[in-house]
Amino acid sequence: MRIGSARAAAARWVAAHARPGPGYRGAYFSGSTVGRPDDAELPPSSDVDVVVVTEEDEPPAKPGKLRYEGALLEITYLPWAELRDPEAVLSSYHLAGCFRRDTVIDDPTGGLRALYAHVSPRFAERDRVRSRCLDARRRVEGRLAAFDASAPFHEQVPAWMFPTGVTTHVLLVAALRNPTVRLRYQAVREVLDAYGQPELYPELLALLGCADVSERVVRHHVGELTRTFDATVPVARTPFFFSGDLTGQARPVAVDGSLELLDRGEHREAVFWIVATLARCHTVLAVDEPALHRERLPAFEAAVAELTGITRTADLLERRAEVLAFLPRLGTAAEAVLAANPDITG
Repeated sequence: MRIGSARAAAARWVAAHARPGPGYRGAYFSGSTVGRPDDAELPPSSDVDVVVVTEEDEPPAKPGKLRYEGALLEITYLPWAELRDPEAVLSSYHLAGCFRRDTVIDDPTGGLRALYAHVSPRFAERDRVRSRCLDARRRVEGRLAAFDASAPFHEQVPAWMFPTGVTTHVLLVAALRNPTVRLRYQAVREVLDAYGQPELYPELLALLGCADVSERVVRHHVGELTRTFDATVPVARTPFFFSGDLTGQARPVAVDGSLELLDRGEHREAVFWIVATLARCHTVLAVDEPALHRERLPAFEAAVAELTGITRTADLLERRAEVLAFLPRLGTAAEAVLAANPDITG
């Protein structure tokens, strides 16, 4: 399917299913398709991200991934309160990029287009970009500081891994690139190559623990991920914020997307989402199917150990300290990207 066709399907979903909802204020595109041409192919392992804006401070639960007219959509609800201040949006590394271009699908109040008109001409200003890099860095620091060593191991792992992965976002933001989620390591490798800092990439992988992992080991654990994922989907009942990523509709992204990376020789880049998805499966299984959680737990622990080198809480605490110690070097690298980026203004 072409991206343009998928966007058209998304717009029709918004008209049919989002617009009639209470407090509806509009919708816009986000994610990896922003900025890509309509005639580009949408890979089966990619979706179209749609943000539905609502007046409600407590928006509806995230529907997650769904198939509509053949397009795989990822639907997220966002309170208008988070977008009301254009200056705050400009400083937010995960919000500003959506308004660099005209991503508006529907805007009955005019608020989204006014936001775009404010953000877009200021998006590449040096001080604005620097503030977004700082926002990403603070995300790393804040989430690592909140790490709970008393939580179950399958919850500790993502609590360490997701903020560790945000180190890539600091550099992507400096390069004016989309701070993507699943493909963050692939994207940051391209940025570091383009800006003459390829030596930093193995260091980022080392913080995750996968700098030297082999393709054979990664492929084995994708097989274990497939078994755990397929066992989780039919029994998942309790809603989590990531539940939309653990459905049959999400399988092309959660499982097949990792296989695609392996087939392209990017096995190290696949590690992040493999471990993240396994951990999320076990968070669900621990609540909804404890016996299956215990049955599949050795495969999860083996994946974490062999893909990241983590075997216990003490390892996570040590790795957390390594990430925090790396942040000054990361900041220097981001400043170098900022200085060399020809699209930065001011």
